[in-house]
Amino acid sequence: MDFFTPSRGNIASWMSRTPVPPNDEGSPMFQLWHQYDPVQGWVSTRWDDSDPAESTNTKDTSNITLLTWNIDAAASREPERTKEIINFITSRDPKVDIVFLQEVSKSALRHILEDERIRESWISSEPDDSAWGNRPFSTMTLVSKTRFTLRLDSGIRSIARGLIWRVKYPSHFGRDALCCDLILPPQGFGQSSTRIRLANVHLDSLPIKPSHRPTQLSTLTSFLQSAGCGLIAGDFNPVLPEDAILVEANGLTDAWKALHDNDPGFTWGVDGKQRFPPSRLDKVAVLGLVPHSIEVLEPQLLSTSVQSEHENDDAPEEVFWSDHHGLLCSFNLS
Repeated sequence: MDFFTPSRGNIASWMSRTPVPPNDEGSPMFQLWHQYDPVQGWVSTRWDDSDPAESTNTKDTSNITLLTWNIDAAASREPERTKEIINFITSRDPKVDIVFLQEVSKSALRHILEDERIRESWISSEPDDSAWGNRPFSTMTLVSKTRFTLRLDSGIRSIARGLIWRVKYPSHFGRDALCCDLILPPQGFGQSSTRIRLANVHLDSLPIKPSHRPTQLSTLTSFLQSAGCGLIAGDFNPVLPEDAILVEANGLTDAWKALHDNDPGFTWGVDGKQRFPPSRLDKVAVLGLVPHSIEVLEPQLLSTSVQSEHENDDAPEEVFWSDHHGLLCSFNLS
């Protein structure tokens, strides 16, 4: 994978006018976006280092839709589960603009990158698993080609892709956060473009003390503050009592609470088979953005049409797509 060293990353940040916090606020490791070429495979594509032109098409810069899902690296029948999650994502109408995935195993990543629908319609943060080192799973981000690619007929891009990078911070599991920027065009004459920063997270798991989740979330908040606005979404793993206030303590707005304060919105443990009670492990936390809608997406049982080595068992195993529910959130500046 094409990674810059930290020093070259700082140069890339400066050249693309990408604001980042001081080095003591987390180490950004810049990388490149990738899109599929039928001849060369997944190839790198640079960030957009120029501002998008002003657009009079308000639909292009209105609500942005994000889907985030921890797809469970440990459960059985991974190829089938991954396929059905991709089926769900790619068949949605209206379309999803951005996909955050957590607990993507190395084999699941291969299945995702080999899927023709992903190759045709999505730009990926990863071309392979080389950025993950010895970790068995990590995060990946997909962005829609339709929404974030230059329209050759007009030469105007309504929303530009900025840099993408991983933030290294303290973790008991060697985890990081996958961040990227979107650049919205000026909304009127004399106005400047707007940077929206997105962070895809799988915060540390389990009630281990000392917990690194407070440092992880405060570090990412500083990255959002450097950009001016943005969101942090994914698996927050709030398993200790003090985790309940981390979002608000960092000056962020919990999108679920803002829109569904009287609904528990559980995203894990709903089936009662887990050793911990049901919980809202997965969240979307925003800074300077307005969430317009958010809903919980329930994982389904693998369909009977999915072939597997278990199909001739006397008692076929019931397997859901994931042990987590997903979240679908739309947001805008106002």
